[in-house]
Amino acid sequence: MDGAVKQVSNTQRAVDELRRLIFSGELGAGSDHLESELAERLGMSRTPIREAALILEAQGLVEMRPRKGLRVLALSPSDMRDIYDVLTELESLSAENAARLGYSDEELRHLATAISDMEEALERKDLEAWAKADDAFHAELVRLGRNSRVQAIAGMMVDQVRRAKAMTLQIRPLPVKSNEDHRGVFEAIRSGNAAEARRIHYAHRTHAKTMLLELLEKYRFLHL
Repeated sequence: MDGAVKQVSNTQRAVDELRRLIFSGELGAGSDHLESELAERLGMSRTPIREAALILEAQGLVEMRPRKGLRVLALSPSDMRDIYDVLTELESLSAENAARLGYSDEELRHLATAISDMEEALERKDLEAWAKADDAFHAELVRLGRNSRVQAIAGMMVDQVRRAKAMTLQIRPLPVKSNEDHRGVFEAIRSGNAAEARRIHYAHRTHAKTMLLELLEKYRFLHL
């Protein structure tokens, strides 16, 4: 039993480390890496590396190639557009559902905390802290929508969005409008205005998609 727990722990550590290396660009888009190379780099055996790679492949971050290890997938304009289109619909539905469910202020506490954290991070111009709080907001919004299928599908795509966001974090305008949108969605949910919660969030995600794609294409982060 202890061995199984340790293996799960090593696999999760491998997932976390590989994601960090991919998001930071240390494992660049289009680069190939043998399991043995990555195992040595992370100081672990090849088994958790292989299991982590399969998890990351399902999330669209890498591709497993027989006898060649894994390849870090490049972002493509069509993929990012498709992902944002799906997330826009799913998260807007979550915002609408959350408003209809009549949550108390206590039940909305985590959503409110994420917004406060984003606002405080922006005041400090700490964009990494802002991005972390932004991720927390979107994850909590989906959870509050109480649709397990939406949660599962959104969970498959969130890493791609996080990766693209990490690549553009230091070159994007300060996300003042984004914070205003989040506050607007929160107030609509709190007041039970389902149509307004959907409208604000849909516009927010649509604007974010346009801005992100423009930055990725301008700075040639995308694989064309």
